[in-house]
Amino acid sequence: MSTSIVPTPPSTPPSTPPARSFLRLRLAKFPGRDRLDGGWWPQSRDLAVELADLVDNFPADSGRVQRAVISPPDWDQPPRKIAVAHGTVKVGSFPKDDTHVILLKTSATQILRILVVPPDLTESEAEEALLAASTSGNAHSATSLLETVTDHTDGTADDHWTA
Repeated sequence: MSTSIVPTPPSTPPSTPPARSFLRLRLAKFPGRDRLDGGWWPQSRDLAVELADLVDNFPADSGRVQRAVISPPDWDQPPRKIAVAHGTVKVGSFPKDDTHVILLKTSATQILRILVVPPDLTESEAEEALLAASTSGNAHSATSLLETVTDHTDGTADDHWTA
């Protein structure tokens, strides 16, 4: 008689991360010329998950993100360091503010000023905010831009961000 040992499956299946859609990021063609260098629409307020996704999928021609400075009210309990595919990214924060901006320091020696679009905005509001933040000549602050795109009462996005 032979006996074989069959491994017992764990009592709870390992959790799999939720499916992520594509990175919702739009960068300006010429960063550093305008008030904002682009916009990012994260899927949640979990900075560890969202920043890792941003860093791991950041356009290679813009350099690798090495450090981030965040606006604390945009996130739920932001960590000081985040694990990414190629190491870690240090996270700093602005003093208590509500700027809706993230600064990204890249290996290309740039500091990009990126609008953080709240994850609960409608798709049309978020798309308008991303367009405005990445359009050449943008002069709105991040807060002002978000107030403008969320003030549409008819639910349509004006195309006033393009020249």
